[in-house]
This record gives sequence, structure tokens and C-alpha cells, in this order.
Amino acid sequence: MTVLIVTGTDTGVGKTVVTAALAAAARGSVAVMKPAQTGVTADEPGDLQDIQRLTGLTDLHEGVRLLDPLAPTTAGRRQGLALPSIDTHAKAIDDLAADHDLVLVEGAGGLLVGLDEDGHDLADLAALLTVPFAFVVVCRAGLGTLNHTGLTVEALRNRQLPIAGLVIGSWPGEPDLAEQCNADDLPATTGVPVLGRIPAGAGQLDRESFEAAADRWITARLTCTDTL
Repeated sequence: MTVLIVTGTDTGVGKTVVTAALAAAARGSVAVMKPAQTGVTADEPGDLQDIQRLTGLTDLHEGVRLLDPLAPTTAGRRQGLALPSIDTHAKAIDDLAADHDLVLVEGAGGLLVGLDEDGHDLADLAALLTVPFAFVVVCRAGLGTLNHTGLTVEALRNRQLPIAGLVIGSWPGEPDLAEQCNADDLPATTGVPVLGRIPAGAGQLDRESFEAAADRWITARLTCTDTL
């Protein structure tokens, strides 16, 4: 696939660090697109800057930046700022895919969070792409993740959007019983493979350590296993 779209079962599940790990583990030319960044001022570092710090990647593209740490549609309305349409985002991603081996797209919040003034979400954006793509779903390790992950996977399947796999966004150094069981149960209950587990605190590593470990964290080959 040319484009991997990184979404999450919730906000704060580790999408940015997973995106950085996918970029570090990739071969060939890579670009990263963030359609909407919320909760930062114009001068503050956002998710793309974290990816740059962890990987050294500089081919980074941000669609719109919004002040309030809210869904882009809500933040844009409060700020009085007209948001780019999902058609605009889709064209930008298609254009990047024409010149790169891999384009990583990091969503805002979860799959169905609104991205433009009409309430279109990341699933709607993906449906407009003209290049091969698949979703990577970032999920939690602990209690509740089977339900949250299952709901996201079901939403993708209902829209006939392909899924490459799941990544546990923050894997504890000493997992408890629920976390250990969830690691086994996630692929069994969703029918989607777990591509890897990112250790808790990985986002605080220096670039050299992060890049050296990324191949170990993303342990499964990235192929589209689910097109229903």
C-alpha cells in the first residue's frame, strides 16, 4: 500500500509515537501528513515536531493548526476559522503518494472525529483517496480495549475500508493480567493482527535509540489483511 492511515480507538492512545515508529521502520522515501493539529499555538511544537525529533524525518505536512484541544470541527468553530475540506486533504495525500514510497497520515482523535466544517471524518477522507491505502488502528493495552478496538474495526469494515492491523500504543514494562490477556484476545476478537507493541515511554527516547528499536516494536509485515 502507498498510504497508511493511523487512527486510534480514543485520544491519547499513542498515535504519534506509533506513526513515528512506522516511519522509522519503513524503507524508502516517507512523508507524514497530519490533516488537523489541535491544542497548540502557532509557535508550539505539535505532533509532527515530535515525529521529527524521534526520527529525523523532515518531509512533514500539517493541514490546519487549531488552538483548543478539541475535535477539529469544534476547535475551528470556536476559533472562527474555516477548515480545509476533506477533498483538500485527500488531494494533498494523493500528491504526496505520487512522489513517496510511503505516506503516513495521522488522524486527530478517533476514526469518526470531524475534520471539516461539514463534519466529514477520517473514514470519509480515506474513501476519497485514489491510491492504495489501509488503516492502522492504535489501541490501548488495558481493560476496555477489546470493546473500543472492536467498535473501530467494525466501523471500518462497515465502510469497506481496508485494515492493515492493530498496534498497542503503550505497552507497560510489567503488564497486568488484563493487559497480558488482551494482547492475545485482540486479534482473536477483531480478526485483525497485532502488528506490534510500543513500549510505554518510547516517546521520551532520543532519536538514535528510538530508530534502533522501531524494527523490533513493529514486528509484523505491513500488508492489507482485511478489505471487508
